[in-house]
Amino acid sequence: MELVLGRRRRLADQVMRGLCTAAGFGGAGILLLLLAHVVVNGISALSPQLVTELPTPLGVPGGGLAHAVVGSAIIVGLACLWGIPLGIGAGIYLAEYAGPGVGTVVRFMADVLSGVPSIVLGIFGYTIIVTQMGGFSGLAGAFALGVITLPIIARTTEEVLRLVPGELREASLALGVPRWRTILRIVVPTASTGMITGTMLAVARIAGETAPLIFTTLGNNFWSSDPTRPMAAMTLTIFQYAIWPYEYLHQQAWAASLLLMTVVLLINVIVRLASRSYGPR
Repeated sequence: MELVLGRRRRLADQVMRGLCTAAGFGGAGILLLLLAHVVVNGISALSPQLVTELPTPLGVPGGGLAHAVVGSAIIVGLACLWGIPLGIGAGIYLAEYAGPGVGTVVRFMADVLSGVPSIVLGIFGYTIIVTQMGGFSGLAGAFALGVITLPIIARTTEEVLRLVPGELREASLALGVPRWRTILRIVVPTASTGMITGTMLAVARIAGETAPLIFTTLGNNFWSSDPTRPMAAMTLTIFQYAIWPYEYLHQQAWAASLLLMTVVLLINVIVRLASRSYGPR
C-alpha cells in the first residue's frame, strides 16, 4: 500500500513539475516572440536621427522623435518625483505604523487602485488637472502616471519591509535608537533591493502607458519642454504614428517601440546590478 502511494506521489510530483516547466517555457517563449517581432520590425528604422531630429511635415519621409524622447523623460521624471516618495512613505506606514483597522482600509484601497484601468486614471487626471488648468499639459500626464505608481510602490515596499527580521528592529531599539531612525537606518537599507525592484517595476509600467496621456498630455508634433503645455511622449507618438496611413511613420513607430523596450531593459539591469552591493549603513 505504501509502495503504491509512493508511486502516486512521485507521479503527481513529476506531472506538476512538467506542467510548471511548460508554463515557464511558455511564458518565456511568448516574451521572446514579442521581443523578436519588435526587433525585426524596428531595427531597420533605428538610427541616431531618430532621437536627434524633429518630425518632418506630415507625408514627408524622414525626421525623428527627439521631441517625444524629451517629453517622455520629463513626464515620467515628474511622475516619479512625487509618486515614488509618496508610495514609499505609504509602504513604510503600512508596514511599521498602521494598526489593523486603518491598515486594512489602506491596503484595500491600494489594491483597488492598482486594478483600476489606466484610461480611467487618465479621465481622473483630465477632470482634476486639465479642466482646472484650462488645457492639456505635461503636468497633467505626470499626475496621472504618478497615481499609477502609488499602489505598486506602496504594496511592494510594505511586503519587503515585512520580510526584514524583527530581531534587527529589537536590537536597534534596545540600544536606545529611536524608532524612526531604526526604520531609516536599519530596516529600509536592509529591504532596499526589494524596494528598488518594486520602484523600477512601477517606472517601467508608467513608461509604457498611453491611455492616461491621451486625456491629459494630448501630444505635440513640435519641440516643447514646458510641462505646463501639451507635450509629446514616446508611447503617445507610437500610438499616433501607428494609426496614420504613412509607411515611414509605421517604421518609426516600430523603432520607437524597440528603443523604449531597450531603455526599460537597461534601467532594470543597471538597477539590479547596483542594488547587489547596497546594504545597511
